[in-house]
Amino acid sequence: MRVLIFGGTTEGRQLAQRLSEAGLEVAVSVATDLGAEELEQIGGLTVLVGRRTTEEMVRLLAQFDCCVDATHPYAVLASQSIRAACEQTGVPLRRLVRGAGGETEGRWVDSAAQAAEWLRTREGNVLLTTGAKELGAFSGLSPERLFPRVLPVEESIAACRALGVPTRNIIAMHGPFSQRLNEAVLEEFQIRFLVTKDGGRAGGFMEKVSAARNLGVELVIIRRPVEEGDTLEEVVSWLAGQEGEAGCGSI
Repeated sequence: MRVLIFGGTTEGRQLAQRLSEAGLEVAVSVATDLGAEELEQIGGLTVLVGRRTTEEMVRLLAQFDCCVDATHPYAVLASQSIRAACEQTGVPLRRLVRGAGGETEGRWVDSAAQAAEWLRTREGNVLLTTGAKELGAFSGLSPERLFPRVLPVEESIAACRALGVPTRNIIAMHGPFSQRLNEAVLEEFQIRFLVTKDGGRAGGFMEKVSAARNLGVELVIIRRPVEEGDTLEEVVSWLAGQEGEAGCGSI
């Protein structure tokens, strides 16, 4: 059985490894070279790099029997394209969702734009941990008070520079991060507000929450889009059923 995983998350990598070890033909599509780098330790995979349109996904899916959407919980447009491509091709699809971190104290908002609007009337440095794609929403704030923590890739640095963020404010690191490291960043840059998404435990969400609480930093949390999906074990069970008697019981 040939399985295509649209990946980029910890859960997607875990699924790819289990399927590969079970002897299935597995390909993982990731958006960036960094995503491909994180799959290097898993043998037996075909790794495809690059963002794809719905039409490109349709052509790709013609080579596979099943598809799993293991993209980030906030990658709404990517999930919509994957679903549309699977509907066009008739390829069975399951959405692998990451568990949420859960409600916690803080300012909950529906978007990065709402977070920026709320911060506009408040003073203090802001640590942005929402990803480079969301930075444009904060263009109405003084760049001097913004401290984006982004992936150490050219695209992310360019997004920071386009926003006018001083080079000394750019924190280019690969997470997730421990509570101690989060606390060190908050202290070093005298952060008053931490803007984050609910990336769940796998995304280091609780480490951010604990660090902010310990240092009296106010959390601004962007809610997850509402969606339905399956856990890792549920997806594995579904794939085993798809394979049937051909043998997926060891996944």
